[in-house]
Amino acid sequence: MTIRWKSYQNQDFYDELVKGGGRARPAAATLCKYLSSLKDKDIEERKSAAELAIHVMGVSFTVYREEGGSIDRAWPFDIVPRVIAKSEWDRIEAGLKQRVTALNMFIDDLYHEQRIVKDNVFPREVLEGSKNFRPECVGVNPPLNIWAHICGSDLVRDKNGTVYVLEDNLRVPSGVSYMLENRLVMKRVFPELFENQNILPVDNYPSQLFDMLTSLSPRKVENPEVVVLTPGIYNSAYFEHAYLAQQMGAELVQGSDLVVGDDDCVYMKTIDGLQQVDVIYRRIDDEFIDPEVFRSDSTLGVPGLMRAWRAGKVALANAPGAGVADDKVVYAFVPKMIRYYLDQDPIIENVPTYLCMHKEERDYVIANLSKLVVKPANESGGYGMLVGPHSTKKEIEKFARLIKNNPRNYIAQPTLALSTTPTLVDLHVEPRHVDLRPFTLSGDQITTTAGGLTRVALRKGSLVVNSSQGGGSKDTWIVDTGET
Repeated sequence: MTIRWKSYQNQDFYDELVKGGGRARPAAATLCKYLSSLKDKDIEERKSAAELAIHVMGVSFTVYREEGGSIDRAWPFDIVPRVIAKSEWDRIEAGLKQRVTALNMFIDDLYHEQRIVKDNVFPREVLEGSKNFRPECVGVNPPLNIWAHICGSDLVRDKNGTVYVLEDNLRVPSGVSYMLENRLVMKRVFPELFENQNILPVDNYPSQLFDMLTSLSPRKVENPEVVVLTPGIYNSAYFEHAYLAQQMGAELVQGSDLVVGDDDCVYMKTIDGLQQVDVIYRRIDDEFIDPEVFRSDSTLGVPGLMRAWRAGKVALANAPGAGVADDKVVYAFVPKMIRYYLDQDPIIENVPTYLCMHKEERDYVIANLSKLVVKPANESGGYGMLVGPHSTKKEIEKFARLIKNNPRNYIAQPTLALSTTPTLVDLHVEPRHVDLRPFTLSGDQITTTAGGLTRVALRKGSLVVNSSQGGGSKDTWIVDTGET
């Protein structure tokens, strides 16, 4: 036997699978017992099978490098899954739906009455400093008053096992295709484990996404035309764009494939002529989607697309302007939004957050940079961050200057003792830190994936889980043990 749980050292962190003394958590008991029964040869075979499956399936991601452009890499995957009990997941799912509901009400309010600003619940100065508030969207009424149709919320768990929302991704959240592929790989590698446990499925996501998108169609036709709009093959998430289009049976298009007619309708160029498009799942940032309105030098978007959207001739998911809530400063106000719009307490709390725009909090942050994680308001993918405990004196001095020069642009959070989960290192397991990105769809109903994409820091002691920064991923199992 290679994996001996009694010798597993999870130190001072909450571990997702194993409690103190090597005892498995109830939802992970079957998995842990099975893994400990495997011999070295069995583990090697399964690890190789997973790597082969990823190669054959063509699962890759792109990393941008300053010195040499971009490079495609095989998707880094660990065969030991993360397990969450359904009884716990039910509460998390309710919290995610509550949060997305409030966020959509917030975005719709900002582009209409701005009641939350007038009632002094949300600071006007935060709105005025927003890079992603789009004046071009003021007064627009998207279908069902929903702006953020696909939301990827990052969750973390602290030392005590409490789950927090770390941030909300509302512009073009990515990663769901890897969640789906991870499950396919695991079913190939450990088919027997899926026979004897009630592991909630995730493979219904593409059909749920398609149903949500069609519910937005302005034309009430039996089969609305849905397309996925991609920037193209050089985008880091192109694999996902192609994958989702293929899974939904939708066309994958680039801006040059679409045209807006004199009737403000959007048409797709086909060999049979122009074909009207009803819903566009766009994976292009706002500023590139329409050169008539935003960046005139953009060759990625479609001239006139905003005109068609504002005229109600086409639906866009996520709606332009939804990124106003994808601001890490705005994130700090989500608990207040939930209380303001829903008159409820948040089911899942935020990670404590310091706003550098407030002098007292800014002074504290600058004085304690070596202990904190500092994030710019609108970056993603782990770029532009300072992880204080792992930073040099020079980096800390640099961030002190950046914060002083533009305090509105920075937040800081304590360095949480992120939970760990057993991860295969050679032929044994070691604890590695993880987060979780579930995906919530908002259309005529709200649905959340059963689990999500678990990202894992593959380097010992690292808290950085982003694949672009050297992280990997795991399958996430929501296991129904019958407990309530």
